[in-house]
Amino acid sequence: MPERLTARVLPGSVDAASVFLALESSAADVFWLDAGADARDGWSFVGRGTPGEVPADLLLGGEGGDDGLPPFGGGWIGWCEYETGARRAGAPAADGSGDSWMRATHVAAFDHATGRVWVLSAAEELDDWAAFVTAPPPATARPGAESAPTAIARHSPEEYAELIERCRDLIRAGIAYQLCLTTRFTVPGTHDAVSAYLRLRSATPAHHGGFVRIGERTLLSASPEQFLHVAGGVVRTKPIKGTRPRGADEETDAALAAELRGDAKERAENVMIVDLMRNDLSRVCEPGSIRVDGLWVVESYPAVHQLVSTVSGTLVADTMLDHLLEAAFPAGSMTGAPKLSAMTRLHGLEGGPRGVYAGCFGFVGVDGAVDLAMVIRSIVIEPDAAWVGAGGGITWGSVAASEVAEVATKARAPLAALGAGMPALWASDILN
Repeated sequence: MPERLTARVLPGSVDAASVFLALESSAADVFWLDAGADARDGWSFVGRGTPGEVPADLLLGGEGGDDGLPPFGGGWIGWCEYETGARRAGAPAADGSGDSWMRATHVAAFDHATGRVWVLSAAEELDDWAAFVTAPPPATARPGAESAPTAIARHSPEEYAELIERCRDLIRAGIAYQLCLTTRFTVPGTHDAVSAYLRLRSATPAHHGGFVRIGERTLLSASPEQFLHVAGGVVRTKPIKGTRPRGADEETDAALAAELRGDAKERAENVMIVDLMRNDLSRVCEPGSIRVDGLWVVESYPAVHQLVSTVSGTLVADTMLDHLLEAAFPAGSMTGAPKLSAMTRLHGLEGGPRGVYAGCFGFVGVDGAVDLAMVIRSIVIEPDAAWVGAGGGITWGSVAASEVAEVATKARAPLAALGAGMPALWASDILN
């Protein structure tokens, strides 16, 4: 088992973006877990590593930075695909590229609350790594963004609306009471991942932004949803269900937030997933320790308002990472409920894999600390194409036109970061 990296606090401030740009141009497998350009709390981590799997028997716990050190002191950065979790739960699943992880070897940790910057590496490499972080070489000049074609949709709006009605038929029949129906938008060709990420983080900053490149796949995230956080033996999840676009002026914006907060369908959908996550966490938590710390809280981001709840619990002794993922992954906010029934039916409805989308990404520390976010509002870039997943929770009260418009709202910003336009039917003013 790898040991915690040696850590040193730097005497001055350092710009995370500059460190990342210099590192990205010189290293193959790199990461930037990004709390945002204007973050006032939380942590960001920039670094590099070597491909390697997370030990399934890793014991969870984590000190969560209570010892004064960064909450990530060495371990693994990467992602789990949706299909990995679906298959583990017994649902049918398409073949995918698989989970991808790297073991972090060099890390710069940025504490946004205090402004302090830490460097972490093997002890014998710490001086050289500190020198790189404090005076990163100029980043290699990057080509301008290529003009990208219009995205290709897996489903037309009409087809997606038909799938919504099929979901409602399943709910009417008692097979499920909520299903998270998704689709995909693909942009063929090669893409400059760094330029796309810089545009994405500028347009839609989020507390779980990120750039993770492992091998030939790169994940660009502007995720607002924390899936699993483990520190001090406590696990927390913050499911999101309910979305509204931001308004053009303060009055309209406030009205949209108020509408979201009071919408009976959105509240019902949200509380269904809260109950599902309470059940999932109860499989690995001490009896009586599960709590709903927040219910139906509206969180606002540059592009959308979201309805967010928080569930937490105290892990039983000797809980391993594999136990937690088996209990909770894929996240209920991206499956529906009952979970196995929903995943089984969605496999037949969606007509293709989700892949990294609807999975999770982030870090797993050698000390058992975990911070994993949902892969939503995100882009996956491969050698010959990039793609964006989007979807929404369907209940009996869903209105197809509103659900279709919500998918368009969610996909628009990631596609714009690629320089790609929405497919013509999805871009129709009828959806906005």
